[in-house]
Order: sequence, then C-alpha cells, then structure tokens
Amino acid sequence: MFQTFETSARPEQGPPRIAALRAAFAEAGYDAFIVPRADAHQGEYVTERDARLAWLTGFTGSAGFAIVTRDRAALFVDGRYRVQARAQVDTSVLVPVNWPETKPGDWLRQALPGGGRVAYDPWLHTRDEIDAIERSLEGSGITLHHSENFVDAIWQDRPPPPQAAVTVFPEAIAGASAAEKRAAAAAALSEAGHDAAVLTLPDGINWLLNIRGADIPRNPVAQADAILHRDGRVTLFIDPAKLSREVRAHLGEAVTVRPPEDFAPALADLAGTVRIDRASAPVAVSSIVSASGATVAWGRDPTVLPKARKTAAELAATTEAHLRDGAAMAEFLAWFDAEAPGGRLTEIDVVTRLEAFRRATGALREISFETICGTGPNGALPHYRVTTQSNRRLEPGQLVVIDSGGQYPDGTTDITRTLAVGAAGEEERRCFTRVLRGMIAISRLRWPKGLAGMHLDAIARYPLWLAGQDYDHGTGHGVGVYLSVHEGPQRLSRISDVPLEPGMILSNEPGYYREGAFGIRIENLVVVEPAPPLPGADEREMLAFRTLTFAPIDRGLIVPGMLSAEERAWLDAYHAEVRAKLSPRVSEPTRAWLERATAPL
Repeated sequence: MFQTFETSARPEQGPPRIAALRAAFAEAGYDAFIVPRADAHQGEYVTERDARLAWLTGFTGSAGFAIVTRDRAALFVDGRYRVQARAQVDTSVLVPVNWPETKPGDWLRQALPGGGRVAYDPWLHTRDEIDAIERSLEGSGITLHHSENFVDAIWQDRPPPPQAAVTVFPEAIAGASAAEKRAAAAAALSEAGHDAAVLTLPDGINWLLNIRGADIPRNPVAQADAILHRDGRVTLFIDPAKLSREVRAHLGEAVTVRPPEDFAPALADLAGTVRIDRASAPVAVSSIVSASGATVAWGRDPTVLPKARKTAAELAATTEAHLRDGAAMAEFLAWFDAEAPGGRLTEIDVVTRLEAFRRATGALREISFETICGTGPNGALPHYRVTTQSNRRLEPGQLVVIDSGGQYPDGTTDITRTLAVGAAGEEERRCFTRVLRGMIAISRLRWPKGLAGMHLDAIARYPLWLAGQDYDHGTGHGVGVYLSVHEGPQRLSRISDVPLEPGMILSNEPGYYREGAFGIRIENLVVVEPAPPLPGADEREMLAFRTLTFAPIDRGLIVPGMLSAEERAWLDAYHAEVRAKLSPRVSEPTRAWLERATAPL
C-alpha cells in the first residue's frame, strides 16, 4: 500500500530487450517502433502490466516515450527527467533526447533519411499525437502504420491485469448522484447532436458513475472504458468480477456491464454520430467507429470539464481533508525541526516518518504519489524517488525538497515544502525567496474571467526571470477529489489554453533547481472562486484563488528584505491562518512549535 525503496530501474536489461524488439518489428517488415509511457487510457500512472517503457528501457519517469529503429534508439524526456534518464538507461544503446525541443518527426527524419515504415500500437496513441507526427513527416517518405504491440510480443512474464474491487463513492461527498451526472452529460451530447460518446479516461468514468477502485497505484480509480448514450444510458466495460452486489445495485439498470474484450466489438456496432476525444481516446477507437459506418464527431470527453468544476460538497469535503493533512504535516515539520540538525536522518527516514504521521490520522487510504524527498543534489531532480541505493544523509546547510500527498476518502492532497537542515547559505535563501515571491503572486492573483493557465504562468516566474533563472515544469496542475492527483484539463502552464472556472482545483508550485547542488519548490493547492468585490473596481467579472493547503513555510529560508510590504503581509496573514486552523488539531508540543513557526516575519 505505501512507499517502498527498492531500485526498479534495470539499465542492464535495456540492450537485450531493445535487440529483441528490433528483431520482432524487423521480421514484420517495419523499420521502427514507437514505445509510449502511456497506457490505453493515457494515464500518467500505469499498472505494472502497462509499464512497457520502464520494462524496455529502465526509465521509470511518468512522462516520455522511446523510438527504436533498426540501428538507433532514443528516449524522449522533458526537463523534469533529463538527469534521471541519464542515470537509469544504458546510454550506449538508448540516447536521451530533449523533448519537446526535439519532436519525434524531426528525429525520425534524421534516423530514417531514406524513408521507412514506422509501427505503433493504435491502442496506445491518441489521434492528436499521431496526426502531429504525420504532419511533421510529410514529404519524407516515412509512413506510420498500425501494428501489434511488439513490446508485448517479447515480454514473456508480463503481469496480469489488476483485479481490485470497485467501491461506491458517497453522493454526500460527490454533491450529485450518478443519475444526475449521466443525465447532464447526456443532455450535452443531445444538444450537440451526438448519439453517443466514447469514454476512455478512467477518472472521468469513475467520477460519472460515483465509483472508485484501486487498479492504479496511488490513484483510487477502477480501470474501465465506457460508452455514454444520448438517453443517459452507459455501457461499462470492466471485469464483472470487480463488482460486488452493492456496486451493481448502485450502478442500476441504466448501466450495462460488459467485459473489457467486448469494447472493440461494441464500438463497431455504434451508429449515428459518435463523439470521440482526439486528445485522449486511442487511435483504434476512431478507426473502428469510422470503419463501422458511424460518423466521428471530434469533441472533448463530456466528463472532463464537469469533473474539473468541483461541487460545493466536494469543496467542503476536500477542505476538511486538507486541514487533516495540514495537521499531519505540522506534526511532521515539528519533528523534522527537532531531529534534522542532529545529522542522523536520511531521505528514507523522512519519507517513512511523514507517511507515519499521515497514517496516524486514521483516514489515509493511500499516498497520492511516491513521496519526493531529495536533499542536496537529489533535490535538484524535480521528480526524484529515493531508493536504498540513492538514499542520502541530510547534512547541515543543505536544503531538502519534500513533495508529498495523501488520498483520503474526502479529498486528495499535494503539498511541497523546502526545508533547511540547520542554517542555509545566502544563495540558497535568495533563490528560495524568489520562488516564494512567485508562489505568493499566484496566491494573491485576481484576473478577468476567461483567462487560461497560459496567461497566468509567467506571473509565478517573474521574480526568477529577473535573476536569469527559471524552472522546467508547469507552475500548476489540476487535482481531483479522491481521484487523480494530476487531473486535467486545467493547468497553470504556458501551453494550457483551458479557461479557469470556479471550482477548479490547481497546484501552485513554482521552483528552482541547480543541478548537482540543490532544489527548491513551494506548493499549495488553490481553488478558483469569484473574486470578492473591491471599492472602485470596474464592473468586470473577476476570479481569484482560495488557498486549500495550510502548513508553515520555512521562515529561516526567507530573505525578508527581498519581499515587498504586500508580500510580507500575505505571508504573515497566511501563517496566522495556519496557526488558527491547525492549533486545535495538533498535539501540545506541536502547538507550541507552531506558534514559533508561524510568528510574523
């Protein structure tokens, strides 16, 4: 259930497996094969059965893909994973490539100058993804082809599908019944003139039907596909053995359950106009529907935006979950403050102790992702995962980045704090303060309704940019309510064009990373709300963020003179609220520590 620390990467197994893959696709008449990180549901987190990229290459990051030709192989990773990729793969056989700076089509043009046939599994790639590659290959003589999955063909001991039981998610927390959600989604389909919609995102299906599961590590979802019909009926493709009598009764007669192997035949039986999300549905879905004679209508999955706009009940529930989690964090931070300067702690000690404080709440179902705890140079890896081999001792003067969260029955949390072991250096403190200023700027922000994350992302980076610094990840991601800790479509990112709406929960997590030295990240979750009125303001609809996360920020890392009066006032007010909300929930020793940790700057 909880975190382990064994090394899962096996770089030495990459060369023979890549050789076997080459032999398999070459025998079938192809010149290359694309291996994505994603599964058929385009999830960031995948089951052991679907961890094809990790099995083939040794790379365990949550984003990336590989392309293998008959004589070359490349692993495409973004800025979060470049150091990790070099450490986890055999670079003599598999060359890490900076993505998205280098596009797969551009790399293929160089790797296959004479043209060639590139194979891909149509169940693992979206229409958007394949269309983008095909456009970039026009005129090259290189063509893309549906094929069997050649990784599966050589993976002799591939694990079986997950079999976790499905549970009912309480309507009191959801804020709407499954019947109400189905009716609303069906009405939207009908209004658009669509007869059905194909649903392939498990978190959307779980949200729609008010169910949860445990098929995906750290994510309380049941893997499934579904077809939503315009009359509100749903055909759910899931192993029937996962459904108890209680769950079947909850689903009711309007939900027909069929096994997963019936999904493709059911797609072929669809008629009329069928909505398919080109950004998330596998290419195979639209191919089957088109071949059957039905009309494909490209459109957003009808569960995505309603799920992102949290109900009042969901927000009340997750607010309580965040206060519970904040109290556990306060207990942990007080413990850390007392123990870390002694020089005895390791990264694993920190992870296990933090997990223990969350478990002590009695409400923790799971951690929401593998806890990131990196000290010194390990902190410069944004998605670092400590193992028994990489485990470092916390040394005086170092920074420790701790990014963690919990899955509670009433909410999903995600919080990052950067802590100093003793007294930190002046450079580290100045960098920390710039990151803090960016986090405060987002927290205080008001903006006109209709803006998207791409319009707000730069505001968090401005203090860093003035110093010639930046970070290679988005400023924030969406978060679910007892669902995925990374939830779309809303993001605080320069590539996100989805307008932010009331009820959307996002992370606010600027950072800074100096390779080989230290890392910094500060993260709170926030929810979009209508902005309170201001005297003298225009008659203009404005939105703002309300903070959900409450835990002290390390005041010893702040250079007070770098903060404006408004920034200092925000921080002092935030710490006062932390103190007021958490003091009744923590032990007496932690309450005394909290008084000191949240004192005015």
